[in-house]
Amino acid sequence: MFTQFKNIESAFQYVKVFALCTIAAMLLTAFFVCFKSYQLVQENSQHIYILANGKAIEAFSAERKDNIPVEARDHIRMFHYYFFSCDPDEKVIQSNITKALYLSDGSAKQQYDNLRENGYYASVISGNISQEITTDSIQLSLNSYPYYFRYYATEKIIRTTSIATRSLITEGYLRNVSRSDNNPHGFLIEKWNTLENKDLHTESR
Repeated sequence: MFTQFKNIESAFQYVKVFALCTIAAMLLTAFFVCFKSYQLVQENSQHIYILANGKAIEAFSAERKDNIPVEARDHIRMFHYYFFSCDPDEKVIQSNITKALYLSDGSAKQQYDNLRENGYYASVISGNISQEITTDSIQLSLNSYPYYFRYYATEKIIRTTSIATRSLITEGYLRNVSRSDNNPHGFLIEKWNTLENKDLHTESR
């Protein structure tokens, strides 16, 4: 009788241990599933889909500080593209200048006003001149704020009978502003100054 009771007690201990192990395994499984689900949600929240030309393009979100060098250089590049690219069409010139002035402060507006008053844009239209710009490099210092930059580029001035190539160097500072449709990177160019804009060579067409 005592042996039978002992066997029942042992069996009960085995069942108890088995039940506890089963419960622990279920809890670990539930914890693992919750953790992986959270991880998957976090990864998916980093994905952004941008609609461009009717197609969804996947992008990835990141902290602004991680993207400052890339965004700052693109802001500088696009400003110079809009400011210096022109064709013999008043509407094209005005459209590009308007876009450039959204990216900069009054220092760029002053340079534009000087060019307009000196008849530069009128000569572009009357002479059927096109101007193109190619970025060579952008030096950007993030050690202090506002961020200092120096921009190097090559200009091509295309006339009816010739193509002139010029060297362009400018400098300025970047400060943070709110993002908008007109200023997607959220920077503003300040104290913009042209250091060099000289002829390199001219070739006949």
